[in-house]
Amino acid sequence: MIDTSLKRLAALAAAALVALPAWAQEISFYYPVAVGGPITKIIDGLAADFEKENPGIKVKPIYSGTYQESIVKALTAHKSGEPPVVSVLLSTDMFTLIDEDAIAPWDTVATGADDQQWIKSFYPAFMQNSQTGGKTWGIPFQRSTVVLYWNKEAFKEAGLDPNRAPASWKEMVDYAQKLTKRDASGKVSQWGVQVPSSGFPYWLFQGFTTQNNVQLMNTSGDTTFYDNPAVIEALQFWVDLSGKHKVMPPGIIEWGTTPKDFFERKIAMMWTTTGNLTNVKANAKFDFGVAMLPAGKRRGTPTGGGNFYLFKKSTPQQQAAALKFVKWVTTPKRAAEWGIATGYVAVRPDAWDTPEMKKYVEGFPAAAVARDQLQYAVAELSTHDNQRVTKALNDGLQAALTGGKSPEAAMKESQREAERLLRSYRRK
Repeated sequence: MIDTSLKRLAALAAAALVALPAWAQEISFYYPVAVGGPITKIIDGLAADFEKENPGIKVKPIYSGTYQESIVKALTAHKSGEPPVVSVLLSTDMFTLIDEDAIAPWDTVATGADDQQWIKSFYPAFMQNSQTGGKTWGIPFQRSTVVLYWNKEAFKEAGLDPNRAPASWKEMVDYAQKLTKRDASGKVSQWGVQVPSSGFPYWLFQGFTTQNNVQLMNTSGDTTFYDNPAVIEALQFWVDLSGKHKVMPPGIIEWGTTPKDFFERKIAMMWTTTGNLTNVKANAKFDFGVAMLPAGKRRGTPTGGGNFYLFKKSTPQQQAAALKFVKWVTTPKRAAEWGIATGYVAVRPDAWDTPEMKKYVEGFPAAAVARDQLQYAVAELSTHDNQRVTKALNDGLQAALTGGKSPEAAMKESQREAERLLRSYRRK
């Protein structure tokens, strides 16, 4: 009797062990957004759909605030020994995460022929901020470029072709002068153009520097070129939009309120992320256009946005599960659906060949502008000690834009600080 009972208990225990692996691998997944809102619903939906197709894996999204808050939380968790398995963090965080020994290259788990083809399937422009030293550290997910939005009704009122955006710096200034509305006392009711200088000033500035055919850093992330004459010249042009041409509001222009100013017709053109595309489509009560940024010596924009990173302290089983999830969520169909739902650029060319994306672009051609601009795109500013090196540039930009320093003095000071921070990272 006792023997039979023990056998029955053993059988029940064995059955329980068989049932447990249904949720054996949990992937904790940091995602950079505040709790609530439409994006969290999309992420929750993706996690649920993946779990249905992969009953051995549970995806646990953790909404970790802004990108800046998310990397702090991820690195704190890494140091405490309980990091997430995978996180979406800025592509520019790559060197910082490597220096902290927090992440593993995807190549260490993506070893099959199919995996290698998958890594090669993304746009090369996005991989510039994802690979270094012959290894793939980030997988593109929510990526963007800077684009120009314009109010077609304002263009008509100013006697401009509503279907043609400015193609050069000179044209942008000419258009903006026609679009700026002043009353007899000089008070402005509509500015011609707005380029935000808070939040991510370095990123918008990289539009100007790329168009002036100069890079802000090297590919190793250990040298910056803030005081290059072409960089100073690009900053002078940005400063002149307000100070000389008087077509842009003076002082610091807020990143967050720029789309609102556009909706309220306070500005006729704005530079901002393609990630605002869905927001503009939903909230602009007028016909608008989207275009590549105007050319200086050339066209150009930095890429931007977030990559998937694989955290080193997760188990091999968790890393294998994370690979499965990230491959699943970046398939052509899902990359297309994510781009349509959010306004981010679908990160691989074959996503644009899906029926869903073809139909979307046919009805809304503006969606393809950021994709077409990728041929002119460069890597977003990313270095070792990235936050402080970037802050050195941001401080200089804001000093010049507020009139506190000349562009030349501001950039020389920024370069001195960046040089001090990066010197120790250079290989002998």
